[in-house]
Amino acid sequence: VPCALPTGPDGGLDPDDIDAAVKPDDPHYPITRLLCLENTMGGKVQGPERLEECSAVARRHGLSVHLDGARLMNAVAATGRPASDFASHADTVSLCLSKGLGAPCGTVLSGPADIITRARRQRKLLGGAMRQAGFLAAAGLHALSHNVTRLADDHARTRRLAEGLAALPGFEVDLEACQTNMVFVGLPGDRWQAILANVAQEGLLIGGGSRSVRLVCHKGLDDDAVDRTLQAFQQAAAE
Repeated sequence: VPCALPTGPDGGLDPDDIDAAVKPDDPHYPITRLLCLENTMGGKVQGPERLEECSAVARRHGLSVHLDGARLMNAVAATGRPASDFASHADTVSLCLSKGLGAPCGTVLSGPADIITRARRQRKLLGGAMRQAGFLAAAGLHALSHNVTRLADDHARTRRLAEGLAALPGFEVDLEACQTNMVFVGLPGDRWQAILANVAQEGLLIGGGSRSVRLVCHKGLDDDAVDRTLQAFQQAAAE
């Protein structure tokens, strides 16, 4: 039974909330066994020290710890810290090879040999095994070898996008929260639908159906794409 906890300003969990969420040793409750952390979360980086605080609570209660590292390499690029600094506080770590790293698909799971053996078996039971996957593995290896350092380019473009949008009248952007490749924008409350419709006419399609939108920079975008995005929003804001 999953139990979601609120995240703090840095995207991380409060150790006190983790402690309070662990179920008592009572047959009326499910047994708490696993703490799942995510880094980055909402584009925000939690430092290794933050992860260690949360992990310490889990260890005290005898829980295993999993780190969802879908965008872990963005944290690496933003801080200059090695991935091992973030991963060392978890029993298992998943790492997405697409998203910012640019592979066509794929996620890898790392952990102790016995856990990986069980994971392979569960994957087989659930029909997740693949054949002739070598070309995907090759793409993943290329991504890890060549596309980690270039994540800094995504971060720089995201920052430029965030600053440009923050300068528009009625647009709400928390620049302190723009740490990696995501920017969250609050559009003017009385005009957000018209703004989204106008930028859509310029080829910029944004889902979500609310005035709060998320924009993400990735390997497929260049400086010209950021310029065109800003221009589309500037024109929409002026109408």
